[in-house]
Amino acid sequence: MADDSIAVVDLERCQPDRCNYECKNYCPPNRTGKECITLRGEETREGQPDQVHISEEICLGETCGICVEKCPFDAIEIINLPQELDDDPAHRYGENAFSLYGLPVPEEGKVTGILGPNGIGKTTAVRILAGEMVPNQGNHESPPDWDDVLERYRGTELQDYIAAVRDGNVEVSRKPQYVDEIPGQFDGNTRELLEHTDERGELDYLIDRMEIGPVMDQDIDSISGGELQRVAIAACLAREADFYFLDEITPYLDIGQRMTVARLIRELADEENKSMLVVEHDLAILDLLADSLHVAYGSPGAYGVVTTPKSVRNGINEYLAGYLDNENMRIRPSPIEFEEHAPRPVNRAQTLAEYPDLTKSYGEDEFSLDVEGGTIRKNEVLGIVGPNGIGKSTFAKMLTGSIEPDEGDIDVALDISYKPQYIDIDQPMRVDAFLSSITDQFGSSYWDTEIAQPLQLERIMEQNLTDLSGGERQRVAIAACLSDSADLYLLDEPSAHLDVEQRVQAASAIRRYAEQQSATVMVIDHDIYMMDLLADRLMVFDGEPAEHGRAGQPQAMRSGMNEFLSNLDITFRRDERVGRPRINKPESQLDREQKREGEYYYSL
Repeated sequence: MADDSIAVVDLERCQPDRCNYECKNYCPPNRTGKECITLRGEETREGQPDQVHISEEICLGETCGICVEKCPFDAIEIINLPQELDDDPAHRYGENAFSLYGLPVPEEGKVTGILGPNGIGKTTAVRILAGEMVPNQGNHESPPDWDDVLERYRGTELQDYIAAVRDGNVEVSRKPQYVDEIPGQFDGNTRELLEHTDERGELDYLIDRMEIGPVMDQDIDSISGGELQRVAIAACLAREADFYFLDEITPYLDIGQRMTVARLIRELADEENKSMLVVEHDLAILDLLADSLHVAYGSPGAYGVVTTPKSVRNGINEYLAGYLDNENMRIRPSPIEFEEHAPRPVNRAQTLAEYPDLTKSYGEDEFSLDVEGGTIRKNEVLGIVGPNGIGKSTFAKMLTGSIEPDEGDIDVALDISYKPQYIDIDQPMRVDAFLSSITDQFGSSYWDTEIAQPLQLERIMEQNLTDLSGGERQRVAIAACLSDSADLYLLDEPSAHLDVEQRVQAASAIRRYAEQQSATVMVIDHDIYMMDLLADRLMVFDGEPAEHGRAGQPQAMRSGMNEFLSNLDITFRRDERVGRPRINKPESQLDREQKREGEYYYSL
C-alpha cells in the first residue's frame, strides 16, 4: 500500500463467527499466495484471535477495495490519506487502528476552540496534551518517550508546552463530554462533589453564577441533565490548573446558561491567564467564546487531522463551506448553507389541533405553568424555545397525555410520536431489530434514503442499544420518532450530543419528512442554528425558571425570535459570507443598534 493510505478494521464490527471470511477469500494478494489479510492469532494485542488483520505493506489500497465491498458488517475501511499530511501521525493506536495527525496548540491566557465531527480524535488530542498518554508518532510497536516527542516538536508552537508536560509542570482540569455518566462514577450529593474539587476558593462564586444553589444538597443521581451539566462545568472551573479542557459545554443548557458559561470561561482566560481548550458544536457560542480555532476533519473512527490554528470566523466558515483554504482540502462534498428559508405556504384554515388555555401546578410553592390557547397547523414545523425549567417539556407531556392539566381540557384525538429530552435506553436489543419493530417501512428505499442515511444509522444497525454512545442514541431516538405513524411528531432537544454535521442532517431529515409526508412536527431545542433551519413558526416560553412559566400562542418565526432574544437581552446577526447566525458581542455597536430597532433576530 502507498505511504499515504491506511487500512482500518473496526474490531467492534468484525464478526468472524457470522461470516465466511469473504474479505480474506476474495483479497487479490491473498489469492496469489501473499498474506495480506490474515487472522490476528493468539499473540494479538488488540481484538480476538479469529478477527482479521490487514498488512498495509501488501494491501493494494483504495483502488482495489474488494475487502471493503465483501465485508458484510462494514468493518473494513481502506482510505487514501490527504497528500498534505506529515509523514507520521501524532499517534496511532495500532496497525489497522485509528490515527491522529496534528495537535491543537494551547495558548496561555487564550481560549482555543476545536470544531469537528464526533469520532475524529479530539479526545485523543486532549489526552496527549494532558500528559495522560505519550504520542507514539505512529510507532505503536516501539513507542517513543517524551524526550523523543519533544525533539519532534522542537521549533514549533508546541515545543514549550510539550516540555512542560514532559517535566510534569502542567496541571489539567477536564470536563467530560457525557455528563450523564457522572452519577455512575460518584456516589454522593452535589455539595460533596463540588467541595472535593474546590481548589481555587471560587466555589461560592461559581455556584451563584451557575445558579445551582437549589441542587447543592441533592444526590448527584437525582438532578436533571441541565443541572448536571452546570455542576460538571463548575467542578472543572473550581480546580486549580494550568490547562482546562471542556468537552461540549452546551448540551441541555438553554442559551442564557450557555452565555453564562462562555463568560465564565473567558474570565478565567482573561483575568487569570489560564489556557482553555473547548470542544463545542454550538457554532454561535464557539464563535463568541474562542480566540482561535482548530478544525478537525478526516474519517470518524479511522483517522483525524487537526489543522493549524485559524481565526474563529474563518475556521467556522471554512468548515461550513466544506473547504479549508490554507490546506487546499475539501472535507465535505457540499457546503452547509443557512439561507433564510421562507415558511412553507400553509392555509390558515388547515388546523391540525386547537388547545385551550392550560394551567398546571406541581403543588404549593412548586413550579406552575400557564399556557395561552393556540392552534397547531397541519404541515408545519413549530419550534418551541425558552429557558430550562420553564415548562416546555411539561407542555409536551400535556399534549401526549402523560400529564393532566389542572385547568383546560386537551380534547385532541391525536396520535403523537414523542422523543423525550433524556433518552434512557436499557433494552438489550439490536438497533435494526428495535427500529424494524416500529415501522413496516424499515429497510425500504424511502426509509433508507430519508431517515437512515441522513441520521448515519448504517454503521450502528447491528450494535446493541445499550452499547451506543450519547450521540448514537440520539440519532436512533430521532429515527424511532419519525418512523412511527402519527399525526404529530414531537421531539425534545434532538440536537443534544450531535456534532454540527449531524445536527444539520437531523434538521434536514426532520424538515424533509414534514414536507414529504405532510406531517406536523414540534421541536423543542436550544440550538439557534437548528431552529433557524427548521421552524416555520415559534412558540415562546418565559417566566421564572423552576417557579412559574408562561407560554404564548405560536407566532411568526421573526416575531417569535425577537420576543425570545429580547427576553435574554441577546442580539444575532447573519455572517455576510455564509449567512450563518452569529451572536453580537454585548454592548457592541451592532448590538446597541439592533436593540434600538427592536430587531434582535438579525437587522433588516
